[in-house]
Amino acid sequence: MGAIDQVFHFITSGSIGGLPPLVLMIIIFVVGLIVGFLIHLFLKIAIVAAIILFVVAYFGLFGLSLSLLKNYAVQYGSIVYQYGALIIGVLPLSIGFVIGVVIGFVFE
Repeated sequence: MGAIDQVFHFITSGSIGGLPPLVLMIIIFVVGLIVGFLIHLFLKIAIVAAIILFVVAYFGLFGLSLSLLKNYAVQYGSIVYQYGALIIGVLPLSIGFVIGVVIGFVFE
């Protein structure tokens, strides 16, 4: 029971960057809720955009070729990778954040 007492003592006392740990945990959870909501929203938009793109390409109004997509992937792939790594590195990956993302995604 000593470890559990230490965890509760850490949560209820002390500070991290001038904020109590409980407040910081709540902020991280709320950020997780917002990120989960936005992931769900952007996923819906991406699916609709992909359907519209394939319909437009089917009717010949837009040329969709794999070589063009490959060129875009080569040109912009490294930039997307760098920004993705930056975002993942900045976000606090804690259990509260993960729970917030799941709840925000499911209950959007």
